[in-house]
Amino acid sequence: MLGLVESLGRGTVRGVEGVGHAAMLFAESLYLAILGRRRRQPVRLASVGAQMMQTGIAALPIATLLSGAIGAMLAIQSLYSLGLFGAESFAYVGIALSVAREFSPLIIGILVAGRSGSALAARLGTMTLNQEIDALKVMGIEPVRYLVAPALFGLVVMVPALTVWSMMVALAAAGLYVAAALDITLVAFLSDVATVLTPGDVLHGLGKSAAFAVLIALIGAVNGAATTGGAEGLGRATTRAVVQCISAIVIADMVVAWALAA
Repeated sequence: MLGLVESLGRGTVRGVEGVGHAAMLFAESLYLAILGRRRRQPVRLASVGAQMMQTGIAALPIATLLSGAIGAMLAIQSLYSLGLFGAESFAYVGIALSVAREFSPLIIGILVAGRSGSALAARLGTMTLNQEIDALKVMGIEPVRYLVAPALFGLVVMVPALTVWSMMVALAAAGLYVAAALDITLVAFLSDVATVLTPGDVLHGLGKSAAFAVLIALIGAVNGAATTGGAEGLGRATTRAVVQCISAIVIADMVVAWALAA
């Protein structure tokens, strides 16, 4: 029992330290973005652009594939469920709201967590083990400005952009299936969707995706900076970063949905 309590206490302390470290990284990134030029430590747009290319453009093929599959799956399940009550013609309502408010932000967040969150943790973990971060400090370069801020701002821009693309692809895929199943045109389906979706629904999804981007960047950076134990420790840190990113995304999505529905 004593060992269990001690383990629980140590885990709690590590969790609090991790949250504090993440908050510090976020605050320092914002500070350097606003006032870094005065300190001769600016966040370079070229680095942010490179992160945007790696995070967003490189992820377009897999994001398109997953979004199309999600849209088709929603269409199939909606038609089946509503068909039990003879209300297939109203399938567009659930599809449109589910895609814009929940599924597109969630699937893109999980995708980016697996790609970019793990990559950031592995990069920072390798640099930590090789003492490259200490070398940056000796050279007078802020590690947060050089490593964390570009990833954070690149993700905040590109995750919502990918979410918008995911919404369009998912609705198009769902529309193609519904149009074939109900013998209507794709234009008629999209017109019905436009009557249901409001700017608030789209902004709801984009707000979630921006929050997911911040979580991915900070969790990846914290786990990478805390890497110890050589190659095995690097593997554990990368795995832990992905698991924590996905868990944080799902929990944050649930909390936001509950708060807005209350």
